[in-house]
Amino acid sequence: MYKQILVPVDLNEKGFSDRAIEIAVWHAKQSNAQLHLLNVLPGIHMSMVASYFPKDAAQKMKQDVSVQLNAFAQQHINEQVPYQVHIAEGKAYKTILQYADTLRADLIVMPSHKRSKLDKAVLGSVASKVVQASPIQVLVVKPQS
Repeated sequence: MYKQILVPVDLNEKGFSDRAIEIAVWHAKQSNAQLHLLNVLPGIHMSMVASYFPKDAAQKMKQDVSVQLNAFAQQHINEQVPYQVHIAEGKAYKTILQYADTLRADLIVMPSHKRSKLDKAVLGSVASKVVQASPIQVLVVKPQS
């Protein structure tokens, strides 16, 4: 079974990651696995982007996201399931794959938007890029209708 389960969490859309974390918690309970919740911030340290923000903006953003991610975890994960929260910066799908490797995750539980075929063809999606590039199993969870 699984030992380390990575769950990328999008805090921007209320309710978006709820179903994915519910399924991840179920798998963690069945396997006695540890959950890792990951929120990926856009890379505001890049020189071009960083010049538009105050010097402490990145640190404040990480602190705010950490508070929100910990509150999300406490709301959705019961005390029987061990978990850690992680905040990272970068391109979402690449960072998710890097964390999966670093944490030695054996499952990624990805929330996914309901998108039209045109949106996927033109824009692509983080979930589809993770599925295509991941060397481990990826469970893609669609939001409830």
